[in-house]
Amino acid sequence: MKTTIKTTRRQFIGQTSALCAVSMFAAPGLLRAQNLNSKLNVACIGVCAQGNYSVQNVKEENIVALCDVDGARAKKCFESFPEAKKFADFRKMFDDLDGKIDAVTVATPDHTHAAASVAAMNRGIHCYCEKPLAHDAGEVRKMMETAKAKKLQTQMGTQIHAENNYRRVVEIIQAGVIGKITEVSVWVGGKGWGGRPIPPGTFEIPATLDWDLWLGPAAERPYNPCYVPGGWRAYWAFGNGVLGDMACHYMDLPYWALGLRSPKTIEAAGKPADPECCPLDLTVRYEFPKTEKHDAVTLTWYDTSLRPPVLKEKGMRQWGKGVLFTGTEGFLEADYSGYHLYPEEKFRDFKRPEETIPPSPGHHKEWLNAVRNGGTTSCNFDYSGTLTEAVLLGTVAYRTGRKLTWDAAAFQTDVPEANALLHAERRKGWELG
Repeated sequence: MKTTIKTTRRQFIGQTSALCAVSMFAAPGLLRAQNLNSKLNVACIGVCAQGNYSVQNVKEENIVALCDVDGARAKKCFESFPEAKKFADFRKMFDDLDGKIDAVTVATPDHTHAAASVAAMNRGIHCYCEKPLAHDAGEVRKMMETAKAKKLQTQMGTQIHAENNYRRVVEIIQAGVIGKITEVSVWVGGKGWGGRPIPPGTFEIPATLDWDLWLGPAAERPYNPCYVPGGWRAYWAFGNGVLGDMACHYMDLPYWALGLRSPKTIEAAGKPADPECCPLDLTVRYEFPKTEKHDAVTLTWYDTSLRPPVLKEKGMRQWGKGVLFTGTEGFLEADYSGYHLYPEEKFRDFKRPEETIPPSPGHHKEWLNAVRNGGTTSCNFDYSGTLTEAVLLGTVAYRTGRKLTWDAAAFQTDVPEANALLHAERRKGWELG
């Protein structure tokens, strides 16, 4: 009796990736050529604005599906890929194309990141998700656990991680140029997302927007144009203000350079918390315990109009956004595109350490290569999940007005009302499986 074994495309890619990882001497030329030359079946959830950036960075693959809740805003992207199937609901997309999607990009508002990502990963689909990884710490932990259990290739969309400047700063810090790091300051200025009361009134839902799908797991509420397309970042129901929007980009640098993981304590200061609106001018102080990789470190976040006082005290550059490392032998100030060492006279003849971190092929490309050939990614959900978890704990400390002691292993703080904010309530039909 003849037995037929059916292997899906995704299973084939996973099997050949594993072979590449462990069988370096078993016809490597044949195996690698087969993987490198085959296109992945990719679906994209959220295809406008930042979502379209992801689409453009994976368009050399086989785009099999595009999903967005706003047909008007997605129209141009939809038309650019006539062969791709179009959806408004990613749950239907996964059902209709079950076994036919290898990888997915997720670029929806924060409150639907986890719903889309976990649904994909539960089906064995590799996942690229924009920052912050999720809307609350509980969702982040679920994404980390699912990715690990399913052995998937993942990447968080902190694209600046792939740029050369961050690599050079990491090398300088790790070479001990400014000594042992005792403190880090991170700040993001500008108008920010927050301090915006919800405008009163009744508003008509645009005909091309599926408002119920846009709400996703969030509690039902009337449509208001203050939420879309990008204003949702200013409201707790959907975003986490400036901290949630930008901290994963800028805290990524000290996390990478120092090998940080979970903070021991978190405390925040700002204007009295509003039940609906995120704050402006927020300060968050994280204390990281000493580990084998680093001494005890304090990291302080400042946003909107606030800056680290030491910048003015020491006559440093007043960049609108940046990171300042304070070491026993000096300071290093950095942003996306450059860095500067202080005291200037001490480092006038500074020679940069040898480059040890190779150039990135591109943030999306790194992930796609890992999907094909195994290995890992620099912002996989283990690394980026731990970073995002810390970021979101800052909002919990602010909303409770309490200094929190964090037990990462037990996934809880020492403050009951804070623990209640680790998991948001979800509407029926939007549970994380």
